[in-house]
Order: sequence, then C-alpha cells, then structure tokens
Amino acid sequence: MKRFIFGKRNGIHIVDLEQSLTKLQEALDFLYEIVISGQRVLFVGTKKQAQQIIKETSAQCSQPCVTQRWLGGTLTNNTTIRSRIKRMREIEGMIQKDNMASLPKKEASAIRHELEKLHRNLLGIADMGQLPGALFVVDINREAIAVKEAKRLKIPVVAIVDTNCDPDPIDYVIPGNDDALRAIRLVATAAAERMQKAHAEYSRVAAELARKKEAEAQESRAARAAATAESTEKAEAAKAAAKPKRKPDEEARPAPGASRARAKKTDGAPTAQAPASEPAPNEAAATAPAEPASEAKTE
Repeated sequence: MKRFIFGKRNGIHIVDLEQSLTKLQEALDFLYEIVISGQRVLFVGTKKQAQQIIKETSAQCSQPCVTQRWLGGTLTNNTTIRSRIKRMREIEGMIQKDNMASLPKKEASAIRHELEKLHRNLLGIADMGQLPGALFVVDINREAIAVKEAKRLKIPVVAIVDTNCDPDPIDYVIPGNDDALRAIRLVATAAAERMQKAHAEYSRVAAELARKKEAEAQESRAARAAATAESTEKAEAAKAAAKPKRKPDEEARPAPGASRARAKKTDGAPTAQAPASEPAPNEAAATAPAEPASEAKTE
C-alpha cells in the first residue's frame, strides 16, 4: 500500500485522497459495466461496522450480500449452497402451510432453529441464481477466503483496501479506511447509486429488446402464415390444371356404371299384370240375353 499512502503522522498512515478519488471512479465505472451487462455484484462485509451498511446498500441496488459469515465454498461449491437454500425454502413453505402444528414440539423447535441459522447465513444470497460478475469487499484481510475463491474462479474483486492490507490480489483497489463507518458508507452508497442507475438502464434496454423480439416473432408468424396460404393456393391451382377435361359427347353420354345399374334394376324387377276378373254368377245371369216368350209357349 506504499504507493497509496500520502504520509505518516504519529504512527498513523494517511491515505492519498486524490488517488482514492481516482480509483473510486474507476471502480464505479467497472461496476456500472458489470450491472448493465446483466450480471450481479456480490457485496461482502461481515465486520460489525459494515454489516448494516452493506445490507442497506445491497437492498437499495437489488444485489446479493453476505453480512454474517462467509461460508467456505460459497462460490467454489455452489451446488451445496444451492441445496441448503432449497432446504430453507422447503421449511418456509412448511411454515406458510401451517404443517408445523402436526409435528412434535421438539421437532418443530429444531426445524425453526435450523431455519433461523439458514436465514442468518444464506438469506442474502438466496436469490443469486448464478455466480456473480464481481465482488465488492470491505476489509480484504477479514474476507480472505472470499477473495481467494473469487480469484480461483477469475471473478473480479472491488475492495476498500486499508493501509494494513496487500492490494495485489485486488483488481480494483479503493484506498480507504475500512474501519470507519463514514468511509464505508460513502464508498458503498456511491457504488449502490451507480449500480442502481445501471440496473434501471439494463431494465429499459431489456424491455425494448423484449418488445423488438415480440414484434419480430409476430412478423415471422405472419410471414409463415402468408407463405403457407400462398403454397396452398398454388397446390390447388396445379391440381385443378392437371385434372383432365371432359369432351361434350362424354358429358352427354351416361356413365357406364349408371347404365349397368339401371339395366340390373330393370331385369331383376319383372312387371306383374293383374289377372282379369271373372264375372260373378249373378252378374252372368243378369247379363245373359232373354229368350223370346213365343218359343217358350210352343214347347
């Protein structure tokens, strides 16, 4: 840190504020680029002076944070961390559905104690679905494990570096007093405001891209529908053109199947003639011619 120290008085090193301002601006620009690209920044500050400030500023810019204890493997063993977060969500669901009432008191108390512990260690990173794009660290000596994990995964680190720290592992050094509340709040608030602007810009750009993609999708669907209709019309026209046309005499001539069907119908249904009715005896007598009366008398 010698290059960032302005001088020494009464055994106290004084940080060069001009370099602090320059380095702070570089760090803010970098954080802006990270957030506007859609990645997230993980705030890490577990020391007592930084816990509340880190929690407030991370909530202000909608970023994850670690304020209680850095669990070993938070970055390098993310699968295990995800499983513990899943367990935390399961217990929260049990409490919301009031399933704890059916359990014995001792078991319910143990589950509640487990939930408190999970909330204390994992609540700040519960919504971090993937590895962060950068780390914002307060006191790199205390958070040495977090810095090592980030360097192993090639994640850039932005940190407030005091005069008793080694700045070499840090990508973006912000020289300052990491024990003073006002110094931590000043830097963290500036970072949160810059990231908040970047997040708003990213949301606006993402919304515009979503609308543009939706419009393109609608145009492509309309184009596909028009192409399908056009191909259907062409197919119907080609089918109609390929169909043979009938000649006039063929149109007048009945179809051979129809004539055979008519002939079969005529042959198979003979016509029955009603027999002539014979006259009744009374009717025959009535119609017979009467003999002359003179012949009857001569006999």
